[in-house]
Amino acid sequence: MNERMTESKIVAVIESAIRAVNMDVELKQESTGVNMMYDFIKDEVIVDIDRVQKAWQELPESMPLETYLRVLTIHELGHAMDRKALLDSLDRTKEIILMKKQAAAEKRSTDLPLMTALIEEHETDIAFEETAWANAEILNSFFEIIDGVSFDKVKAHSLSTYRVAYEADLKIYNGFIHRQEELMSV
Repeated sequence: MNERMTESKIVAVIESAIRAVNMDVELKQESTGVNMMYDFIKDEVIVDIDRVQKAWQELPESMPLETYLRVLTIHELGHAMDRKALLDSLDRTKEIILMKKQAAAEKRSTDLPLMTALIEEHETDIAFEETAWANAEILNSFFEIIDGVSFDKVKAHSLSTYRVAYEADLKIYNGFIHRQEELMSV
């Protein structure tokens, strides 16, 4: 999977996918460390050109870069379709970010309110991701942007990254709860 594309070709592929589903969402290039994301506040898709190519190479099964870009683009547009819900979640998201900033890193795994908020954040993120994928699937079935097999491969890989992080924090959280229960039963 060494097929490299120029920056302008990557932008052209993404913009063509946005136009193909008749959505009016701006594309912005930025070095974020995240391959592609939807900024629901500004209503724009952001692509990190270098990271998106690295992420494509990390796929468990190879596919053309253009295919990967099209799948990611309609997924991000799936988030755009859910923009109202994302905006509605903003106040709680800010609260959790503030809690994380205020918590000392070495004490995070023993701070029950913080761990509870982190689990909530993971569950919310996964729910938004699943909704975006469901919306992307609707877009794809209507506009036929990409083949279903490629779509499913990228979807499974993407969702697994969220679930792995969730499972790691859930393990810490459950261990903390278990220790609390042991202390209370003594």
